[in-house]
Amino acid sequence: MNIFNTIKHLQEHIENRKIEKKKIGFVPTMGALHNGHLSLVSAAGKENDIVVVSIFVNPTQFNKQDDLKNYPRNISSDIKILENSTCDIVFIPEENEIYPDTGSMAKKYNFGKIVEIMEGKHRPGHFDGVATVVGRLFNIVKPNNAYFGQKDFQQLALIKELVNRHLTDLRINIHGCPIVREKDGLAMSSRNVRLNVDERKSAALISKTLFEAKKHFARYPVKILKEKITTEINADKNLKLEYIEIVTDTGLDEIKQWDVKQKMVACIAVQVGNVRLIDNVYIN
Repeated sequence: MNIFNTIKHLQEHIENRKIEKKKIGFVPTMGALHNGHLSLVSAAGKENDIVVVSIFVNPTQFNKQDDLKNYPRNISSDIKILENSTCDIVFIPEENEIYPDTGSMAKKYNFGKIVEIMEGKHRPGHFDGVATVVGRLFNIVKPNNAYFGQKDFQQLALIKELVNRHLTDLRINIHGCPIVREKDGLAMSSRNVRLNVDERKSAALISKTLFEAKKHFARYPVKILKEKITTEINADKNLKLEYIEIVTDTGLDEIKQWDVKQKMVACIAVQVGNVRLIDNVYIN
């Protein structure tokens, strides 16, 4: 496994692999790796000759400085984890390598309604930061395929839009991979390590509530179901619901009445103590 810290050396290595007609798969991460990340690396390994994983905690996508400061970091552990995976190349740049000047940070994009709800509404500037760093990394790595988890459902939709609208010349195929869950159903997240024992127990209620809603959604109007989810989440002393939205899985249009002809997704954000967690479940 090769480790690079500079764009120059990374690109030289990748270019040599491309001369050999190798197909490049890319998994962008912010580190603090877990089995969810490894499922992306595994998927990339099955479909590509070379797998590149980046580890970069991107400051431009954090709308709260405390969240950036407290984001888990453990590079040595991440490298050990990747050594036992299908990863071939790890890219670990410093901030000034990705953003050599202030003009390269947090560009403004117009993605329309898909960034005006849920995460976009509650985390101002977040998606501009995501689009900026992903666009930067895509232009550096120039992969054939890139892999993202479906836990960040809205982000996945945004990245597909970014590639289809702004990065068409790169011809990157975007692959969404299923959410990987703990035994009690909690969606794996790098932020889970920040939960204390009591909060961790409460956090399992997030997915449990969503799967119960999925099971019984036809019994209730959309508005009533969302109210029931809100009540159940907020009944736990460690949990505070930020939003629950039910949207179509393509355009992220809000569902106000059930339409089984469309694929519908329940998306949720919950504050668990000082940790903010998101999750989603296909309703039908």
